[in-house]
Amino acid sequence: MLPPGPPKFRRRPADRPAEILAAALGVFAERGFQAARLEEVARRAGVSKGALYLYFETKADLFRAVVTQAISPNIDRVKGLASAPVPFEQAVRLGLGRMAGTVAVDRRISGVAKLVIAESRNHPELARIWHETVVEPGVQLITGLIAAAQARGEVRAGDPRLFAFGLMGPMVLSVVWRETFEPIGAGPIDVAALVEQHLDTVLKGMRP
Repeated sequence: MLPPGPPKFRRRPADRPAEILAAALGVFAERGFQAARLEEVARRAGVSKGALYLYFETKADLFRAVVTQAISPNIDRVKGLASAPVPFEQAVRLGLGRMAGTVAVDRRISGVAKLVIAESRNHPELARIWHETVVEPGVQLITGLIAAAQARGEVRAGDPRLFAFGLMGPMVLSVVWRETFEPIGAGPIDVAALVEQHLDTVLKGMRP
């Protein structure tokens, strides 16, 4: 009788952090921070709770890793689009369109954003993590684009940071609407269509 061969599937240890983060993103989005249990994250990731602690010492550490590695890379992709040598309006449409598409497809992102809004008073570290890794980098990116476009004469005079907030406002509203009002029966918002129509209006107003 031949000896048993190697198992057909063996997960590499290098894969485990990514699997844990994917599981944690789902649990945080569904349960919120306070109600999220590391046991459930470990179960979904297919690891023991002890193995999870080898990678993340606390739930806050795990949340930071989720935001840093599972959500903020969207900012990096938009940054890559924005750095291309294209006119300002085209860069903004590409960048915000990509962000809107991501939010529309992956509802876990809006779920985590709701978590931050709902629980930041009791857990201010969540707001700090979200601000440092998602909000401020995004605002700075768009502010820099606007300031550069103003220097080229593509955008009229005005505070570029306030222009940036005006451009991003519907994204925030769509997240609040989806996570707060849709669950009680309000009609859904087409995020991509909202952003497209908003940009048509706002970009015209920003022209010299």
